[in-house]
Amino acid sequence: MDSIIELQRQNHEELERFERGLSSLLSRNQPTHEARLQIEHKASQILDRIQSRILTLNSLYQDEDARKAEVNSLSAPAQANDLSEFYSRLVKIQEHHTKYPDSVPGGFDLEIAALLDEPNQEEEDYEEEDPISLLFSGEESYGKYVDLYAHHTAYSNLKNIGKRPGYLQYLDILLAAQSGTVHNNLSKETRFSKDYENYIQNLHTYLLSFTKRTQPLVDVDIQQQEAEADFNKRWEAQEITEWEEKRLQASTNGNGSAGIWCAACQKQYAKQTVYDAHLTSKKHTKAAAKQDAIGIPLSNPNGTPTPSIAPTITKSSISARIRNSARLTHLVTSLLASLTSTINDTKSNVERRFSLTAREREQELLDQAKPPPPPPTATTGPEEEEEEEEERIYNPLKLPLGWDGKPIPYWLYKLHGLGVEYRCEICSDHVYMGRKNFDRHFQESRHAFGMRALGLPNTKHFHEITRIEDALALAEKLKQEGRHEIFEQETMEELEDDEGNVYNRKTYEDLKKQGLI
Repeated sequence: MDSIIELQRQNHEELERFERGLSSLLSRNQPTHEARLQIEHKASQILDRIQSRILTLNSLYQDEDARKAEVNSLSAPAQANDLSEFYSRLVKIQEHHTKYPDSVPGGFDLEIAALLDEPNQEEEDYEEEDPISLLFSGEESYGKYVDLYAHHTAYSNLKNIGKRPGYLQYLDILLAAQSGTVHNNLSKETRFSKDYENYIQNLHTYLLSFTKRTQPLVDVDIQQQEAEADFNKRWEAQEITEWEEKRLQASTNGNGSAGIWCAACQKQYAKQTVYDAHLTSKKHTKAAAKQDAIGIPLSNPNGTPTPSIAPTITKSSISARIRNSARLTHLVTSLLASLTSTINDTKSNVERRFSLTAREREQELLDQAKPPPPPPTATTGPEEEEEEEEERIYNPLKLPLGWDGKPIPYWLYKLHGLGVEYRCEICSDHVYMGRKNFDRHFQESRHAFGMRALGLPNTKHFHEITRIEDALALAEKLKQEGRHEIFEQETMEELEDDEGNVYNRKTYEDLKKQGLI
């Protein structure tokens, strides 16, 4: 239809239906990571359609001339040929349907139904391929983990990085972006090289792509633009000190003031002897012949160098490469800050896989290859409603559960004194609920470990002792009583000789040593 008012009405209707569909889509249950990611991607598609409709409406409202002409045609006074406009539009509609006989009248309904359709809802035998799963590799596991093996290899091949880190150590290096700029510990010689620029460029491309795939509702491009604007501001203010020294060197080493420049080899030499020695090399000879063939004059090593644009070009290219490397490093740092939890999960998954055997890894791959079970259908039968009511446990007092999974009676709770707290300082101030649990814990491993840490035996003498000070005092008292018992044993124990005379132990042993008994 050519009516601008009808087009505006149609776009407003589609906007309202898209908003309702988006609300119902985001209110769905998201039990798994895969379901959440599928819903977010569908929500992103709906938001894109809403944005396109808003742009269309904006352009229609700005076309005031067409809108005014339409309103005038509707509010014109009665004339003899009032139906002429109607018949002209009717002819256009007939021509449209004649040209497109197989067109579906409810195209928008099908579009929004496809966006709100739940997978595996109608046909159980037909397995539809998930388009979201095709966005991720097997190592990424549907966006749960990152796949940085290729970037780890590229990082390990950089020069002057010291000891080559393992994959887990490389993930720790990336996690250091929370506290500062990533790869800030690398030497400047490494960070200013061409290999580092290629590495950080590939890492930024991957992280940007992974963030867009796993966070479709986040406007990553706006975040990157803000991070780049912040970098440009700091770069112009020379606040990025870790890149400043090389920038100054790049601006001074372009000419021959800081050394001897070879225009043919495009290389800087610090000493005259090294420069003179390289003039007879095959590499310099070929480079000089190639330069003569191009037509660029060769600089004179023994006199004033001839003007050449090569140093200026080299200086500008080096400065541009350093600035690009610094910019990409700043952008990668902002991306890693939003992927901290994912990288931590990746590290845990790698450690877990290292502990698996070959058979367990094969079984894990087979389990991942199996299709996920279909979600349970939402039915509201009377039997299922009773089961749901039984599953809901009313426990306002937060009573402990019994053997049947239900809270124990309140009288039993009071009988066992489960509401009374018993705190044990020896067990690191652990709280035990109820007298029975408190008496039982003296023979458990937690209390025994605390007693061993104090250097005391876990015997019945220390039962009911919960404070460290009381336990140490009791141990000292037991030591003194032990010495007193030994003394009393020597003086109070009685022994009898062959003649029937009775002596205490000490007297008996003394007489026996003298041979009188």
